[in-house]
Amino acid sequence: MRLHTRGGGWQKVRSLAATDTIACCLHGWAEAVAAFHRKFREGSIQLKELGNLLAQFETDCKAGAFNWLPLSPAVIERLVSVCPSLPAGIHLRAADAMHLSCAAENAFKMIHSNDVHLLAASTYFGLKGLNVI
Repeated sequence: MRLHTRGGGWQKVRSLAATDTIACCLHGWAEAVAAFHRKFREGSIQLKELGNLLAQFETDCKAGAFNWLPLSPAVIERLVSVCPSLPAGIHLRAADAMHLSCAAENAFKMIHSNDVHLLAASTYFGLKGLNVI
């Protein structure tokens, strides 16, 4: 499951996250850290805030707040089998394809995001995409 928090939607994301365990492809861990750094690079947060965010995220990870799903060969095999058959109008980045493949390989039926491209591609991986925001 992938969660984005643009604009004022963070309250809805937080509310949904409180209802269950957050499961995410292991690649999402790297994406989160890179997103925190992007906020620092763009000037949205200061260095101290970046350090606080990273420390809190590490604490949350160690406490089991996230169920990090492995990037197995089966995940990549699913990605390789689905992506070539996608219609030309489906814009899917490799990282998003990994998230969708990982969710499908782990028998998820639904994926949460507000990324319109990921949501549009979700059905091709046998998933229902839900925009929580």
